Amino acid sequence: MKKTVISLLLAVSGFGVFAQNQGTLNADQGKFTISKHIYGHFAEHLGTCIYGGFYVGEDNTKIPNKDGVRMDVVDALKKLKIPNLRWPGGCFADTYHWKDGIGPKVNRPTMVNTWWGGVTENNSFGTHDFLNMCELIGTEPYLAGNVGSGTVKELSDWVQYVNFDGTSPMSKLRTENGRQKPWNVKIWGVGNEAWGCGGNMRPEYYANIYRQYATFMTDWTNDSKLFRIASGANSSDYNWTEVLMRDIPHHMMGGVALHHYAVLNWGEGKKSSATEFTDEEYFKTMKSALFMDELIQKHSAIMDKYDPEKKVALIVDEWGGWYNVEPGTNPGFLYQQNTMRDAVLAGSTLNIFHKYCERVRMANLAQSVNVLQAVILTKGDKMLLTPTYHVLEMFNVHQDATMLPVEFKTNDFELNGQKLPAVSVSASKDKNGIVHVSLVNIDLKNKQDITLNLKGLKSSSISGKILASDNVRSHNTFENPAKVTPAAFKGATVNGDVLKVSLPATSVVVLELK
Repeated sequence: MKKTVISLLLAVSGFGVFAQNQGTLNADQGKFTISKHIYGHFAEHLGTCIYGGFYVGEDNTKIPNKDGVRMDVVDALKKLKIPNLRWPGGCFADTYHWKDGIGPKVNRPTMVNTWWGGVTENNSFGTHDFLNMCELIGTEPYLAGNVGSGTVKELSDWVQYVNFDGTSPMSKLRTENGRQKPWNVKIWGVGNEAWGCGGNMRPEYYANIYRQYATFMTDWTNDSKLFRIASGANSSDYNWTEVLMRDIPHHMMGGVALHHYAVLNWGEGKKSSATEFTDEEYFKTMKSALFMDELIQKHSAIMDKYDPEKKVALIVDEWGGWYNVEPGTNPGFLYQQNTMRDAVLAGSTLNIFHKYCERVRMANLAQSVNVLQAVILTKGDKMLLTPTYHVLEMFNVHQDATMLPVEFKTNDFELNGQKLPAVSVSASKDKNGIVHVSLVNIDLKNKQDITLNLKGLKSSSISGKILASDNVRSHNTFENPAKVTPAAFKGATVNGDVLKVSLPATSVVVLELK
């Protein structure tokens, strides 16, 4: 009787909540590396991502630039340590003909961007501009080839143009256009969303097309070490992955892509506001984001059947939140604000990628500047960093670190009788032996008190950063660009092999244990 009363008192007082959020961090069981390429980004000729975002033109005297590329954006992405940048799309990639974007800019032909706003594209930002910009940022380029409306020769010529170090028609053309040394691009997408805007193909047809294109990109044994990525599934289209893994020789592809967005409804104007969403819409968005865990599990299981040694990577090269565009903006430009909802969405997704890092070895947030879940917004000569930017900067301590398994039992985030796991956790050990723990609480109202047993780790010091706000709809504006920024975190203690954390509602925390 006495034990029953005590149990009830503990539950009522909140200690029952504390008891649920507990687990073990296995610091002595790390086997797999969290590839830095999981932190990749995406730049498409879409809205103001390229023009006005990355590129303002060589003649611009108001915005500091290098050959037309904004230096404030370059500096911000360098600080973020982005490992790769995907370009020129997206859907745009399968309408893009790279030879239209080289040579003197006055001679470059125009085209109509039929996918994104119907605007006229003048091709002033092309191959040289993008690859030179990647060198400025210190990131690896990821070129998406045109399979949908292109030719095998067009893609093989592009590979030769950017990579061949010797005498050839394409290297000669490159030199004539001002670049003697090749860029040596390793990461190549063989088409994009072949099931949709990339050609509305069936998987069996695309698998054959992939084999054809991939054959002419390199030699018999791929001595150039190209990392070729097959256009993968749309979210839960598991049959697509099955066919590609079955029908494409694995030595011909480095990875299979997967695209998944956290979206409520694909109908125009039905995706929820980026800043004025309801609690119910927040819950549904997070449910869609957390579905990434199941997607990776099921696609990985199919890949394991054909590739048990995990030689082919799963590449989530489009992910993020997709909402209604900001009022008064062009619907085809996909310009949306970025709130604390996006911060916890990003942190939760990265924790999922860490967990499956043995198979997920690359990912690309959509998109870098002014489009979808952007890390940077620009307006004329102004630039701001979004909450998502701050999460990716906090998390970049995990890049190329050893993933440490975490066994964890979390409380539920409940709303209107529905439940989601409230807390996600991941951990890693870097090359210097420092352990980092990232925690995300998606609960709208309740803080979560967490206990982690540190197996195989004795820590004598702890520090941390937190990104949080009193309102999940908080966001940075050009009038108040620092409304949501990281701060020192004091809500964690370590005593021997026990870590305790008090995690505020809708917050993201990264801890450092030495």
